[in-house]
Amino acid sequence: MSTPHGPTFRELATQALSSTRTGYDLLAPTFDHTPYRTSDRVLGAVTGALRPLGPFRAGLDVCCGTGAGVGVLRELCREHVTGTDFSAGMLARARAAHARTPAGSPEVHWVRADARALPFGPAFDLAVSFGAFGHFLPAERPALFAGVHRALRPGGRFVFPLPAPPPVGSRPYWEMWAFDAAMRVRNLLWRPRFIMYYRTFRLTDVVAELTRSGFRVELAPLEEFGRRPDGAPRCRMVTALRT
Repeated sequence: MSTPHGPTFRELATQALSSTRTGYDLLAPTFDHTPYRTSDRVLGAVTGALRPLGPFRAGLDVCCGTGAGVGVLRELCREHVTGTDFSAGMLARARAAHARTPAGSPEVHWVRADARALPFGPAFDLAVSFGAFGHFLPAERPALFAGVHRALRPGGRFVFPLPAPPPVGSRPYWEMWAFDAAMRVRNLLWRPRFIMYYRTFRLTDVVAELTRSGFRVELAPLEEFGRRPDGAPRCRMVTALRT
């Protein structure tokens, strides 16, 4: 992968033939050395956009992986932060990365749970998620959004960055199209399934689904990433408010 410390081709092949959960258990030791980890640039942009709205009391990182989003919440929340993921391997790496609690930083809790059935009541003021939505089929998203809605106090925010899709016909467009096509063939022919699709999380669909789940949705450009030739932002911050 991108660094000598990343997974080998054999390790990636083994992961690709596993279930989504087992695949991430296997990838966890080297995940932070792959391009799949959310970049510090994205994390910093979301942190900067949220800071004027805080501080928040309690934060939840949905599908926390190795804990990159937990780092964002520790900067924004005063009381406590919770990271949740269904992969024991990823949670172990996250726990190790955040083992120390600096003075003035909120305590972090870790909960192993399926995001489609989050086990939380209204205990959080801010929920975030980074880079995980491709692992949910469209039919599974209502349960995910409903669970986040239950976990937020009235007035709470569910926030995530959403890049604009690449222009039709561009190289990134065809790369994403080819990846999704390969994953569909793989899941048709092989069990257990590994769910990861790049082109199923469309802005208009997501806004409609969040609204049906009881959120009021706001969109804000993350100007650090610039704009496309047609003037549209290259990346937006989606804020779903529990009213």
